[in-house]
Amino acid sequence: MGVAIRTAGASDRELVTRLLDDAFQDDPVSCWIFPEEEYRRTTHPRLMAAFVDIVMAEGRVDVTGDGTACALWLPMPADGGDEHEGGHDGEDEFAALREALDPDNERIELIGRLTAEVHPAGRAHEYLWMIGVAPGRQGEGLGTALVGSVLERCDRDGVPTYLEASSSRSRGLYERLGFELVEQPLELPDGPLMWPMWREPRASRHSAEQAAAAAPQ
Repeated sequence: MGVAIRTAGASDRELVTRLLDDAFQDDPVSCWIFPEEEYRRTTHPRLMAAFVDIVMAEGRVDVTGDGTACALWLPMPADGGDEHEGGHDGEDEFAALREALDPDNERIELIGRLTAEVHPAGRAHEYLWMIGVAPGRQGEGLGTALVGSVLERCDRDGVPTYLEASSSRSRGLYERLGFELVEQPLELPDGPLMWPMWREPRASRHSAEQAAAAAPQ
Protein backbone atom coordinates (compact mmCIF):
# COMPACT_ATOMS: atom_id res chain seq x y z
CA MET A 1 0.00 0.00 0.00
CA GLY A 2 1.33 3.45 -0.90
CA VAL A 3 1.98 6.26 1.54
CA ALA A 4 -0.51 9.14 1.35
CA ILE A 5 1.29 12.49 1.02
CA ARG A 6 -0.18 16.00 1.13
CA THR A 7 1.13 19.55 1.13
CA ALA A 8 1.20 21.05 4.62
CA GLY A 9 -0.65 24.28 5.32
CA ALA A 10 -0.38 26.94 7.99
CA SER A 11 -2.42 24.83 10.41
CA ASP A 12 0.28 22.13 10.22
CA ARG A 13 3.07 24.41 11.48
CA GLU A 14 3.15 23.02 15.02
CA LEU A 15 2.89 19.42 13.79
CA VAL A 16 5.80 19.83 11.39
CA THR A 17 7.90 21.67 13.97
CA ARG A 18 7.32 18.90 16.50
CA LEU A 19 8.20 16.21 13.96
CA LEU A 20 11.49 17.90 13.11
CA ASP A 21 12.32 18.55 16.73
CA ASP A 22 11.72 14.92 17.71
CA ALA A 23 13.62 13.59 14.70
CA PHE A 24 16.68 15.84 15.05
CA GLN A 25 17.10 16.30 18.80
CA ASP A 26 19.92 13.75 18.86
CA ASP A 27 21.18 14.33 15.31
CA PRO A 28 24.96 14.93 15.18
CA VAL A 29 24.58 18.40 13.68
CA SER A 30 21.89 19.47 16.16
CA CYS A 31 24.10 18.25 19.00
CA TRP A 32 26.94 20.33 17.58
CA ILE A 33 24.80 23.47 17.39
CA PHE A 34 23.44 22.91 20.91
CA PRO A 35 26.02 20.85 22.85
CA GLU A 36 24.25 21.19 26.21
CA GLU A 37 21.49 18.58 26.23
CA GLU A 38 19.11 20.37 28.57
CA TYR A 39 19.51 23.63 26.67
CA ARG A 40 19.00 21.78 23.37
CA ARG A 41 15.68 20.40 24.60
CA THR A 42 14.31 23.91 25.08
CA THR A 43 16.00 25.87 22.26
CA HIS A 44 16.12 23.37 19.39
CA PRO A 45 12.33 23.51 18.80
CA ARG A 46 12.59 27.25 18.15
CA LEU A 47 15.21 26.68 15.44
CA MET A 48 13.02 24.05 13.80
CA ALA A 49 10.05 26.42 13.89
CA ALA A 50 12.13 29.12 12.17
CA PHE A 51 13.07 26.65 9.41
CA VAL A 52 9.43 25.66 8.96
CA ASP A 53 8.38 29.30 8.63
CA ILE A 54 11.02 29.96 5.96
CA VAL A 55 10.08 26.94 3.87
CA MET A 56 6.33 27.43 4.21
CA ALA A 57 6.79 30.97 2.92
CA GLU A 58 9.19 30.21 0.08
CA GLY A 59 8.94 26.50 -0.71
CA ARG A 60 6.79 23.53 0.14
CA VAL A 61 6.38 21.19 3.09
CA ASP A 62 5.13 17.67 2.37
CA VAL A 63 3.64 15.59 5.16
CA THR A 64 2.36 12.04 5.27
CA GLY A 65 -1.36 11.58 5.64
CA ASP A 66 -1.00 10.25 9.17
CA GLY A 67 1.22 13.14 10.23
CA THR A 68 4.25 11.02 11.14
CA ALA A 69 6.80 12.33 8.62
CA CYS A 70 7.52 15.53 6.75
CA ALA A 71 9.94 16.93 4.16
CA LEU A 72 10.93 20.55 3.56
CA TRP A 73 11.72 21.55 -0.04
CA LEU A 74 12.97 24.81 -1.55
CA PRO A 75 13.13 25.49 -5.30
CA MET A 76 16.54 27.02 -6.06
CA PRO A 77 17.18 29.19 -9.12
CA ALA A 78 20.23 28.70 -11.29
CA ASP A 79 22.06 31.63 -9.68
CA GLY A 80 21.53 30.17 -6.21
CA GLY A 81 19.58 33.22 -5.06
CA ASP A 82 20.74 35.78 -2.52
CA GLU A 83 18.52 34.97 0.41
CA HIS A 84 19.79 31.53 1.44
CA GLU A 85 22.91 30.80 -0.56
CA GLY A 86 25.36 33.48 0.44
CA GLY A 87 25.72 37.05 -0.71
CA HIS A 88 24.99 40.07 1.45
CA ASP A 89 21.31 39.28 1.99
CA GLY A 90 22.03 35.67 2.92
CA GLU A 91 24.68 36.73 5.45
CA ASP A 92 22.23 39.17 7.00
CA GLU A 93 19.63 36.43 7.29
CA PHE A 94 21.99 34.04 9.05
CA ALA A 95 22.95 36.77 11.52
CA ALA A 96 19.31 37.73 12.05
CA LEU A 97 18.37 34.11 12.74
CA ARG A 98 21.09 33.86 15.37
CA GLU A 99 20.04 37.15 16.96
CA ALA A 100 16.39 36.10 17.12
CA LEU A 101 16.96 32.62 18.52
CA ASP A 102 20.17 32.46 20.50
CA PRO A 103 22.43 35.55 20.19
CA ASP A 104 25.37 34.02 22.03
CA ASN A 105 25.42 30.88 19.89
CA GLU A 106 27.62 31.61 16.87
CA ARG A 107 27.08 28.10 15.50
CA ILE A 108 23.52 28.96 14.44
CA GLU A 109 24.96 31.56 12.09
CA LEU A 110 28.01 29.50 11.15
CA ILE A 111 26.06 26.45 9.98
CA GLY A 112 24.14 28.66 7.55
CA ARG A 113 27.28 30.25 6.15
CA LEU A 114 29.16 26.97 5.76
CA THR A 115 26.35 25.12 4.02
CA ALA A 116 25.77 28.11 1.74
CA GLU A 117 29.42 28.05 0.69
CA VAL A 118 29.21 24.44 -0.54
CA HIS A 119 25.74 24.67 -2.09
CA PRO A 120 26.07 24.20 -5.88
CA ALA A 121 25.07 27.07 -8.16
CA GLY A 122 24.64 27.33 -11.89
CA ARG A 123 21.60 25.08 -12.33
CA ALA A 124 18.08 25.34 -11.03
CA HIS A 125 17.26 22.48 -8.66
CA GLU A 126 15.09 21.30 -5.80
CA TYR A 127 16.73 21.55 -2.38
CA LEU A 128 15.70 19.06 0.28
CA TRP A 129 16.35 21.20 3.35
CA MET A 130 15.20 18.68 5.96
CA ILE A 131 13.20 15.52 6.33
CA GLY A 132 11.89 14.25 9.64
CA VAL A 133 10.20 11.02 10.69
CA ALA A 134 8.68 10.41 14.12
CA PRO A 135 11.14 8.29 16.14
CA GLY A 136 8.63 5.47 16.58
CA ARG A 137 8.02 5.25 12.82
CA GLN A 138 11.57 5.35 11.50
CA GLY A 139 12.66 2.46 9.33
CA GLU A 140 9.22 1.99 7.76
CA GLY A 141 10.01 3.66 4.44
CA LEU A 142 8.14 6.91 5.13
CA GLY A 143 11.15 9.08 4.39
CA THR A 144 11.84 7.20 1.19
CA ALA A 145 8.23 7.68 0.10
CA LEU A 146 8.36 11.43 0.81
CA VAL A 147 11.58 11.94 -1.11
CA GLY A 148 10.59 9.53 -3.87
CA SER A 149 7.41 11.40 -4.70
CA VAL A 150 9.42 14.55 -5.46
CA LEU A 151 12.18 12.66 -7.28
CA GLU A 152 9.59 11.18 -9.64
CA ARG A 153 8.40 14.67 -10.56
CA CYS A 154 11.97 15.94 -10.90
CA ASP A 155 12.78 13.03 -13.20
CA ARG A 156 9.79 13.87 -15.40
CA ASP A 157 10.75 17.54 -15.52
CA GLY A 158 14.50 17.00 -15.86
CA VAL A 159 15.29 18.83 -12.61
CA PRO A 160 18.24 17.86 -10.37
CA THR A 161 18.01 17.71 -6.56
CA TYR A 162 20.40 18.58 -3.75
CA LEU A 163 20.68 18.03 0.00
CA GLU A 164 23.13 17.87 2.90
CA ALA A 165 23.08 14.57 4.78
CA SER A 166 23.71 15.10 8.48
CA SER A 167 24.58 11.51 9.41
CA SER A 168 26.17 8.47 7.82
CA ARG A 169 22.85 6.65 8.11
CA SER A 170 20.97 9.27 6.12
CA ARG A 171 23.82 9.43 3.62
CA GLY A 172 23.32 5.72 2.92
CA LEU A 173 19.59 6.24 2.33
CA TYR A 174 20.22 9.05 -0.13
CA GLU A 175 22.85 7.07 -1.99
CA ARG A 176 20.27 4.33 -2.54
CA LEU A 177 17.98 6.98 -4.04
CA GLY A 178 20.64 8.05 -6.53
CA PHE A 179 22.35 10.95 -4.74
CA GLU A 180 26.12 11.28 -5.01
CA LEU A 181 28.61 13.15 -2.87
CA VAL A 182 29.52 16.61 -4.15
CA GLU A 183 33.31 16.88 -3.83
CA GLN A 184 34.42 16.52 -0.18
CA PRO A 185 32.31 16.22 2.98
CA LEU A 186 31.80 19.42 4.95
CA GLU A 187 33.63 19.20 8.27
CA LEU A 188 32.07 21.43 10.91
CA PRO A 189 34.65 23.08 13.21
CA ASP A 190 35.23 20.72 16.14
CA GLY A 191 32.16 18.86 14.99
CA PRO A 192 30.70 16.16 12.75
CA LEU A 193 30.74 15.77 9.00
CA MET A 194 27.97 16.76 6.65
CA TRP A 195 27.68 15.27 3.17
CA PRO A 196 26.57 17.62 0.35
CA MET A 197 24.82 15.37 -2.19
CA TRP A 198 23.51 15.93 -5.71
CA ARG A 199 21.20 13.84 -7.86
CA GLU A 200 20.88 14.18 -11.61
CA PRO A 201 17.37 13.53 -12.96
CA ARG A 202 16.80 10.10 -14.40
CA ALA A 203 14.90 9.47 -17.62
CA SER A 204 11.36 8.65 -16.56
CA ARG A 205 9.58 5.62 -17.91
CA HIS A 206 7.00 7.90 -19.55
CA SER A 207 9.73 9.88 -21.34
CA ALA A 208 11.43 6.66 -22.45
CA GLU A 209 8.16 5.32 -23.85
CA GLN A 210 7.54 8.59 -25.70
CA ALA A 211 11.04 8.51 -27.19
CA ALA A 212 10.62 4.90 -28.26
CA ALA A 213 7.27 5.66 -29.88
CA ALA A 214 8.77 8.59 -31.81
CA ALA A 215 11.82 6.67 -33.01
CA PRO A 216 11.88 5.62 -36.69
CA GLN A 217 10.74 2.05 -37.28
